[in-house]
Amino acid sequence: MNPLFLLFIGLPALEIFLLIKIGGQVGALNTVALIFLTAIIGIYFAKLQGVQALKSGMVNLYQNKMPVYEMMSGASIAVAALLLIIPGFLTDLIGFLLLIPFTRKIFFKLVFRNKPMTDVKKQNDAIDGEIIDNKKDDS
Repeated sequence: MNPLFLLFIGLPALEIFLLIKIGGQVGALNTVALIFLTAIIGIYFAKLQGVQALKSGMVNLYQNKMPVYEMMSGASIAVAALLLIIPGFLTDLIGFLLLIPFTRKIFFKLVFRNKPMTDVKKQNDAIDGEIIDNKKDDS
């Protein structure tokens, strides 16, 4: 099945289903209040985690290290903040899981399990050669 179909049709349908089910259990006003509360709390924690990732990245830069994990964390925190702004319980759950550093590390290991991030070998594509000047002087 096409992933864009799942993203644009399946995800909102699942969100609406969850909103109706949870709204039936706790009430409509409580559901709306819960959506706003998760968005506010999530954005607050996204800001804190973003500042922490930025500080950690700066420390790595001062130590002449490449802040690969911090850059990926910053990107995942931005995605988490976007998911927390979108109304719905499933997107909020995924957003909160991306904000927690422990689950973020697990997610990175799952995504990059075959691709080592720190063991990047530099390939030397240079070809050794010699320049020969075939021009003869006319003197």
